[in-house]
Amino acid sequence: MTTSAHNARVPQSATGPIDTRSALRLITCGSVDDGKSTLIGRLLVDSKAVLQDHLAGVQRHGQTDLALLTDGLSAEREQGITIDVAYRYFSTEARKFIIGDAPGHEQYTRNMVTAASSADSAVVLVDATKLAWSDAALKLLPQTRRHSLLLKLLRVPSVVFAINKLDAVEDSTVAFEHIGAALRTFAAQAGIPVTAVVPISALKGWNVVDASEQAGWCGYSGPTLLEILEGLPVTPADSTLPFAFAVQWVEKFSGSADTSQGRRVFWGRVATGGVQAGQRVRIMPNGQTAVVAQVLDHVRQPQAVLAGHSAGIVLDREVDVSRGDWLLAEDTDGSLPGSREIRATVAWLDDETLVPGRVYWALHGHRWVKAKIKRIVHRLDIHTLAEEDATQLEPNAIGHIELTLQEPLVTLPFAQSRALGSLVLVDTASHRTAGALLVQ
Repeated sequence: MTTSAHNARVPQSATGPIDTRSALRLITCGSVDDGKSTLIGRLLVDSKAVLQDHLAGVQRHGQTDLALLTDGLSAEREQGITIDVAYRYFSTEARKFIIGDAPGHEQYTRNMVTAASSADSAVVLVDATKLAWSDAALKLLPQTRRHSLLLKLLRVPSVVFAINKLDAVEDSTVAFEHIGAALRTFAAQAGIPVTAVVPISALKGWNVVDASEQAGWCGYSGPTLLEILEGLPVTPADSTLPFAFAVQWVEKFSGSADTSQGRRVFWGRVATGGVQAGQRVRIMPNGQTAVVAQVLDHVRQPQAVLAGHSAGIVLDREVDVSRGDWLLAEDTDGSLPGSREIRATVAWLDDETLVPGRVYWALHGHRWVKAKIKRIVHRLDIHTLAEEDATQLEPNAIGHIELTLQEPLVTLPFAQSRALGSLVLVDTASHRTAGALLVQ
């Protein structure tokens, strides 16, 4: 649901009341020094989620530095920047939150992608003081555009644009209007679903947890940022898709025959669908079939388990199953075929340029296979959103590629399933994360 900059409303679910019992996983992202760490610090302080002794430890030059509440690495504190993703937990009377502070520097885009891949929502910070806010045709910063595009590619369902530092411009109303219009125009062109555009001052706390001390500040009369976040939905599990389960750990010898029937237990998280006793499954990659004799939940109680939850699966016979194998509903042989050829969107995260012919490790679930870059189809221009012909992809570029796998993988388009449609490319020599793949 797209809302206007002046009358953002707390979002409502089209299918009924939003479940606020589950913790909302959200990240802050945007360009460097836009105020992401300060915003999280403000949320923690104003929601009374920080102890006094912790506050006393983040003093700098006699003043409380809210950014230090999330910047925990020594290099971050020395340089005043965010390098790695820092997660913090806090709650209000309305709901619980797991919030990640993603770095804004271009060279740390890989860390932002990692955080966004499991997020339910994102707050994109925009620093009003860095833009030509008096110009109605102003241009957004490249990293603001790049992070927003990555959020769309990674299927983050709720995106909130928070225009920060409006207390530091001469005419906050004009700045909010012009920047908000630029954000909505860009989002519409890129197909990014925008939940709200809201003005804030993370440093002073205006419109973050409490409303601004100035009535109608920036000509805005909508809810505060926290009120918006309290009403956002969590990402629904892929429970309507066929059953798929990536084996993470094999319990070879159970100490309790009454829960595992003396057989091996295959533990992991149900990626899609659900599993229950009596269900026939197919094991990939060997193609053998078996019947589920028993399903254990995360506390080893026998019961059916749906997507998004951990399970232990006991089969009716001894079958060769190892970490990295997939258990699939047997009747999905046509809808979930294995393939060695994949077309995917890639967010290239390595410092070395991506070129055809290179071989990488591809991680799908918990299974590793060799992958060769067959062809680079095109590169996405983050400024014009045009798809350009390309023979290579530079660091932090976004593009479409084709690759050939050493062994077949069972995948779905990422638009249908985050779990089955995502892979990670890893450099075979350095073992660095090289790229995030989203199956087309």
